[in-house]
Amino acid sequence: MFVDKLRNCQLRTEQQLKRSFLSLPESRLKDGMTYAALSGGKRLRAFLVMESAFMFDVDLASADLVAAAVECLHAYSLVHDDLPSMDDDSLRRGLPTVHVNWDEATAILVGDALQSLSYEILTSKNLTSDPKINNKLVNSLAIASGAAGMALGQMQDILSEKSDKFSTMEEIKKLQMNKTGALIQWSAMAGACLAGQCEQVLAPYSKALGLAFQITDDILDIEGNTFIVGKKVRKDTKAGKATFVSLMGLDQAKHEVKLLISEACDSLNEFGSEADGLRELADYVISRKK
Repeated sequence: MFVDKLRNCQLRTEQQLKRSFLSLPESRLKDGMTYAALSGGKRLRAFLVMESAFMFDVDLASADLVAAAVECLHAYSLVHDDLPSMDDDSLRRGLPTVHVNWDEATAILVGDALQSLSYEILTSKNLTSDPKINNKLVNSLAIASGAAGMALGQMQDILSEKSDKFSTMEEIKKLQMNKTGALIQWSAMAGACLAGQCEQVLAPYSKALGLAFQITDDILDIEGNTFIVGKKVRKDTKAGKATFVSLMGLDQAKHEVKLLISEACDSLNEFGSEADGLRELADYVISRKK
């Protein structure tokens, strides 16, 4: 069952994260990093790494390292996104955000250190015997998370509150494919990269899934419950942001998610039952409540 697969992924990822933190000196910084990376989370990006690695018969230990790396990168992005100068959130995964639990300076450094750790993990000699694969993973993650990917998306998101530039469907898609979709795409294609295969074979799946995930996020911002979602809801409406829901309406947004999930699953036909985990994740996106 999908729930069991996801739980197994969560356990493996958290075990690897704990191993990765072992060598760090005891400090307030380490406490903040541990808090940010190990205080729950769905681990969907880690799941994408592990399931795509399974499809290409990649060693479990290698998959676990890459899963931990992307979760460190994701945790860094959340810590920084929550800052008062960004989204100004006080709640994440049902707990006080890092800057609330400590202070802004600590949160900034925690994010910086988690980002660095993600690349340290990807350059580990234990990851693969082929340094070209290490280099490709590092380079592609830097692109997905940087000025042409996630960081750009966050900048666009901030600007969207003060401008009507991001008020069309096409502009919102571009923004969200950068802010959320780029890291999801990287995670889904990491398994093929680890196996030395062309990662573009999973591009159609990852693009459709990333967009469906973000539309679902917009729906949850309207319909979700703070105690279930684990963060404040209806923030986008209060901020006056244009979202998929504000542009399409709630019913059309839900219909669009179904179409995208169908598109994602159809793109996996050539992989047979080996891709069942990715299909189950796509179905989960439709029904998720947090």
